[in-house]
Amino acid sequence: MGDELTVQEKYHLITRNLQEVLGEDKLKAILKERELKVYWGTATTGKPHIAYFVPMSKIADFLKAGCEVTILFADLHAYLDNMKAPWELLELRTQYYENVIKAMLESIGVPLEKLRFVRGTDYQLSKEYTLDVYRLSSVVTQHDAKKAGAEVVKQVEHPLLSGLLYPGLQALDEEYLKVDAQFGGVDQRKIFTFAEKCLPPLGYAKRIHLMNPMVPGLTGNKMSSSEEESKIDLLDRKEDVKKKLKKAFCEPGNVENNGVLSFIKHVLFPLKSEFVILRDEKWGGNKTYTDYGELEKEFADEIVHPGDLKNSVEVALNKLLEPIREKFNSPQMKKLASSAYPDPSKAKPATKGPVKNSDPEEVVPSRVDLRVGKVLCVEKHPDADALYVEKIDVGEPEPRTVVSGLVEFVPKEELQDRLVVVVCNMKPQKMRGVESQAMLLCACSGEPSQIEPLDPPAGSCPGEQVFVEGYESGQPDDELKPKKKVFEKLQADFQISKDRKAQWKGKNFMTKLGIISCKTLTCGGIR
Repeated sequence: MGDELTVQEKYHLITRNLQEVLGEDKLKAILKERELKVYWGTATTGKPHIAYFVPMSKIADFLKAGCEVTILFADLHAYLDNMKAPWELLELRTQYYENVIKAMLESIGVPLEKLRFVRGTDYQLSKEYTLDVYRLSSVVTQHDAKKAGAEVVKQVEHPLLSGLLYPGLQALDEEYLKVDAQFGGVDQRKIFTFAEKCLPPLGYAKRIHLMNPMVPGLTGNKMSSSEEESKIDLLDRKEDVKKKLKKAFCEPGNVENNGVLSFIKHVLFPLKSEFVILRDEKWGGNKTYTDYGELEKEFADEIVHPGDLKNSVEVALNKLLEPIREKFNSPQMKKLASSAYPDPSKAKPATKGPVKNSDPEEVVPSRVDLRVGKVLCVEKHPDADALYVEKIDVGEPEPRTVVSGLVEFVPKEELQDRLVVVVCNMKPQKMRGVESQAMLLCACSGEPSQIEPLDPPAGSCPGEQVFVEGYESGQPDDELKPKKKVFEKLQADFQISKDRKAQWKGKNFMTKLGIISCKTLTCGGIR
């Protein structure tokens, strides 16, 4: 199709619905001479969700415009980004991504034979690439590398060196994939401008950068793998799609941060050049829109009702998801999905040289799987005013959901991004309808009660083992059986000392970096 289009028509297809283009003049010049070579990369981290249809739809535009398109499965980047994909799961995650991205492209009618698929580790471990990483490190400052990754690389209190390498590798990919342009979300802008600045000193050309807007999720914020309510998974059942769309933010007349409208604009409209609103005859019957602007205006004027908009998106979305569900319903694909993304509540902690407790019935602290956690987000429980629902990183592929009765004692902003101590092998239990997969430990003291979370030593990382002095080598139970009350028996001797240290029978709770403590409380208990 690309050969039949004019340069202007190709330019329109390539740039439609983009938020920004860096290098427009160069793009037009290339299109006058030949087809554009462009790549899109995705780090193989959390499970892809429906927001991935946004870049897929744009890839369809690139192919219609005659572009040569490469898709990069950035497996090494997934590991470098604060180990979002653990090394032992890297190959499985990459296989999952390859299968699911190809299934998405097929579901929207993109011919796979016109695409080139590449893994980062196919070339990023070569002698030439490694030498260029060293060359790049000699011309890039720590400040510039950190700034470049600020919107993309997971930001932590004590960042790893790997996160600073991430933007440089993404810049080098443009040269090693031999492309004219890189396509991504506008959240990648700092990495793109970083690439434009740092490639020329190495003797490599500055590339064109094409940026999609960030499409809001169902809650009105960015759609995220780690926010369950903000996204619809590609393998969600029809009833789950209906349930999540029903809860989606879609205020009558409000077109700002409206994830339902945005999905129509960036995915459904470009695919078919029209969208049908399905509604009862008494409300005017079905209406086909061939111009998105008209649909948005009629929604803003409250001619189109949010309920009809959601129902129509539900029907269209399920048509896209059905072939993906079908592909992943085979035993082979089910096994791949469960292996690449194991259930965090069943995951065993990684320990070096584990030693079984000498007596499995002996009540000792090493039977409790205590870990450092980091609170990634905190929300009020939807059905209980006294409870928070937190997402806590405990060093596993996905954060755990933890329900804590801390609303009256600890302000939300004090919990956000805080390091805490978490019990990770208690049996998950529902608390007012939300399953809590771990327990956050707090110091408590006085009447009326004062409560504050325990503090790991500065510099601790999520997932690090917390132990009691003298009980470092025992292996935790897979799950503490509620009937045996192991934790309750041990907890009776948990205490906060007069110098604010967390202890069991006078022995300190510790990590490899030092003692667990609390900020202000003394001579209290731990619960």
